[in-house]
Formats: sequence, C-alpha cells, structure tokens
Amino acid sequence: MRIAIVSDAGEPQVNGVVNTLRATQQCLRNKGHDVLMLAPRDFRTFACPTYPEIRLAYKPYAKIAAALDAFKPDCIHISTEGPMGLAARRYCLKNKLDFTTAYHTRFPEYLSARKLLPKALTYRLMRWFHGPSKAIMVPTPKMKDALEKNGFRNVALWGRGVDTEHFRPAAEDHACIVRPLFLYVGRVAVEKNIEAFLKLDLPGSKWVIGDGPQREELEQRYPHVRFLGAKGHDELPAYYNCADVFVFPSRTDTFGLVLAEAMACGVPVAAYPVEGPIDVVANGVSGALNDELDVACMDALQLSRDDVRAHALTYSWDAATQQFLQHLHYARNTAAVELGGAVLHDSR
Repeated sequence: MRIAIVSDAGEPQVNGVVNTLRATQQCLRNKGHDVLMLAPRDFRTFACPTYPEIRLAYKPYAKIAAALDAFKPDCIHISTEGPMGLAARRYCLKNKLDFTTAYHTRFPEYLSARKLLPKALTYRLMRWFHGPSKAIMVPTPKMKDALEKNGFRNVALWGRGVDTEHFRPAAEDHACIVRPLFLYVGRVAVEKNIEAFLKLDLPGSKWVIGDGPQREELEQRYPHVRFLGAKGHDELPAYYNCADVFVFPSRTDTFGLVLAEAMACGVPVAAYPVEGPIDVVANGVSGALNDELDVACMDALQLSRDDVRAHALTYSWDAATQQFLQHLHYARNTAAVELGGAVLHDSR
C-alpha cells in the first residue's frame, strides 16, 4: 500500500507525536508498505506563536498537493490540525478523497490553560477539522469516551508502543545523585502542570528534562531543581535509568508516551488518576496513581522495577501499527482491501 502521512510535528522536534510517527513509519515499511511522510522540515516555516522552538509550515498547500499528486497514495492520514493538516484536509475535500485523522493533542484544554481561547470554541474548531474524517484515531479508551461526549463521531482506538530494546534497564553511575531522584521528562509549559510536581515537599532531588516557554520562569522560582534541557531520543534512556520515580503531573495528555518509555526502563510512575495515566499505568504495579501527587510519588518508590518493566513489555509498536492499518480508509476505491490481517475500509 502507498500511505501518505501529513503532520505539523516532525523532526527535529522532540515530542510524543514525532516519536509515534517515527515508530509507525518504520513498522509500516517493515510490513512492506510505501510511506510518504510530509512534515514542516521540507517546507518554508515560521515560529509557532508562544512556542518559538516549534516551526510551522508557511502556505504549504501547493507543495503538499504536488507531493500527493505525484505519490498517488492509496490512503491519506492527517496527523495534526496545523497548517500542514489544514492543507491536506483541503486537498482531500477538493479531490473527494477519503482520509483519516488523529487526535494527539488536547488543544481545547491547552489553550484554555494558557487563557488563549475558551474550551467550547476550540472544541467547535476541532469538530469542524475532524468532521469529514473516516476515522479519528485516539490512543486510549478514556480519550475516545471524552471525544464522543464532546460530539465527535467515527472515533477509533490507535494504541501506542515503546521500543523496549532502546528503553531498557541499565546500570548508571548514581554516586553524585541525592536519593531518591524524581524525574520529569516533557515539554516545560503551563499545560503540563509541572509546578504541581516542583512545589512538592519530597525527599531527595528533582530533575526536569525538556524545554519550553515556562522553563526560564520555573528555573528562577525553583533553584533547587535541576533543569537539564531537552535531550534527544538516544540520550533519554540514561536519564530514565538514573531515576527512582518518574513523575507525570499533566492532567491533559491523551497518552503520555514518556510514561511507557520510563516504565520500559523499569522506572515506576507517579501520576494523577486522569486520562492518559489511568489507561497506561497499572496502578500498584507499574506506578502509583493518586489525587495527591506527593502520595503517589512515595508509593511509587515501593514498587518493583522488574514488575514495572514487565508491564511495559505489553506495549508493542507492531500491535499499535496493526491498529493504525485497520482504521485507514482507501482514498479512491469502494472495496475493502485485505492488509495481512488488517482490513482497509471504505464506507462510501
């Protein structure tokens, strides 16, 4: 199959969407599919407002249309709702092509947390964007329920995986670390609720891996916390393996790929019992979920790292990619097509 994936998130960005698409693309190619990935790095770009480290494509329609015309995809998947996604959506509607979309980011909650747009307005925009999609792919059952309650249709589950060979337990030099070490990895921004972690009165030390618009402010307010900046995919396992507990304070993530990465390294998770962690973490086995985050942190310290690792092994990119294939829709034909155990749909 010839599969085109269009995304506003792409390398050199470091985030869960980029990691998900990288792994999915590799699995698709391993299964023999021809994949065209269209991302901002191949276009003229401008800095995302309030997120200057993120580059967005500038007027990408003509180039996207030319690339899709040349590739002649059997399936088109639109991964994000930015300029690239809007251009691909326009192309599909103009040419009467079926397509699928993904809901990776809870923009209504993010924009509301940053006091930029009310949730009701952003949800209306999201329903408009995803409305023509033949399948809106989401990573967890809780996220599926949440979207359906907000009026979305054709919502389908597309799980996530973790590279358990790359993210695995390994001995690290712990001599200089004040124990226990509580680690956060992710974007340093208000919607991630990082301050709920930083202000906790916990023993030991706290590290923050990541960058974002709130970093400078939080570094000044919490001088006892080590802010180590963003780290690449290859660097992350060493930092996970230094930690005693991985703390995930976000209340607005759809999945939280870093949860699976930490657990694959045997690091127990402390998080709130909310969408994302509640579907990913086995409470009392691979992590501790509690409305009191400090309680969750201390409870997580008691968990077996072997049990944490064993739970992470249940997440497979191969299985996740098989789900992705099952939800794709053939762009031009009216027949269902067998894809090695997956069925490619067309509902027209």
